[in-house]
Amino acid sequence: MRPVTLPALFALLLATLPAHAAGPTGGAHTQAQEPSQPADQRTPEERMNARFPQKVRVGDLIGIPVQDYDSRILGYVTDVVRKPDGKIVLVMPEGAWFWRRGRPVPIPIETVAIVARHVTLLDIPREDLPKLPTWDSAQGGPIDRSEIIRLAIDRH
Repeated sequence: MRPVTLPALFALLLATLPAHAAGPTGGAHTQAQEPSQPADQRTPEERMNARFPQKVRVGDLIGIPVQDYDSRILGYVTDVVRKPDGKIVLVMPEGAWFWRRGRPVPIPIETVAIVARHVTLLDIPREDLPKLPTWDSAQGGPIDRSEIIRLAIDRH
């Protein structure tokens, strides 16, 4: 049996490529680009359900970092609260800096996903955090730390 040389192997691989792999004109793209995908018209709840929500104990969420999609820490979860309409929000201080406490803001649970030991903010751009309303404890009550809720998972 003869040993296979690198040029022979390359020629064999090149010969096995389909003729249409390079396109109709040898790699030049003559077709127009496909239109970009339309904006996601789903509700936040529908997007959350598409992210395979899993059971999480509320106490495990307290104190974990909230990050943007670029892995920058935006703050830490200080409370998990249920509003009167039944919606769950994570409360996080926004704008905290060294000794200065940040203003608490509610982050809807439908807009985040958990990965490892942090929460990723998916549906709210980092620039929009200062625009969120200030959280007031009269807007809802804290959820017991032993309660199990569902939270989307992320593969980031």
